Amino acid sequence: MSSSAESQIESEDWSAVPGFEVRSLVYSDLPAVLAIERRAFGTPWSLAMFVLELSKPSGICLAASDNSGLVGYLVCSRYADVWHVMNVAVDPDRRRGRVATQLLERLFEEAGPEARYTLEVRTSNSGAIAMYQRFGFRAAGHRRRYYHDNGEDAVIMWLEPAPVGA
Repeated sequence: MSSSAESQIESEDWSAVPGFEVRSLVYSDLPAVLAIERRAFGTPWSLAMFVLELSKPSGICLAASDNSGLVGYLVCSRYADVWHVMNVAVDPDRRRGRVATQLLERLFEEAGPEARYTLEVRTSNSGAIAMYQRFGFRAAGHRRRYYHDNGEDAVIMWLEPAPVGA
């Protein structure tokens, strides 16, 4: 993880947000996950897609909840030596409340300091792009017409660990 990502994590202690819990996503969360997924995305993942990702022993799937229930989730798969952030979603009524930030911070803790990450994000999703940049992700290319619902391009982003001694 880059030193800027580490300093960002140190300066934003998610445990200071009252009543929030970030934990492993489990199969019993899937009805709530699907409800958020359908509200958050024009082309939501299917139940089968979530079941497949949860069944992978090398993946990291996280849930964010508070006293009202599930408010967000993150799905990340490991391919060789790279973590691919596949899905990050927050209930539309709870956006801009640091839920996605908390999920990413926990991902970084669980994957470890030497982890490398990649993800795709809609070119129009400036809020998500800015959040990923605060963690040290950098744009590395585009995938043309990546999103099937409207043909929008995706920005490919990468986060590399800080060089030793940096």
